[in-house]
Amino acid sequence: MFDFFSDPQNVQRLSSRVLSVGLAMLLAGIYGAYLYAGHLPIAALVSMHAMTIIGPTLLKIGYVMRLLSQHRLSQHLVGVMA
Repeated sequence: MFDFFSDPQNVQRLSSRVLSVGLAMLLAGIYGAYLYAGHLPIAALVSMHAMTIIGPTLLKIGYVMRLLSQHRLSQHLVGVMA
């Protein structure tokens, strides 16, 4: 498990997936909770509202993972060139 996170390229690929899932959840949650004109069961409506919270959280986590992996990749390139 720790070997996976020690490679910055793996973390960057994972961050791309987390970012895309977070964006999809946010957009689906906004559509279902606020824009959809039909009637939804209460469980579906609660899950749509939850997705408007969980989606941006995943966006933030994915963005921080991307920043950390890019920082580690740039340090690795500097170490190779020196």
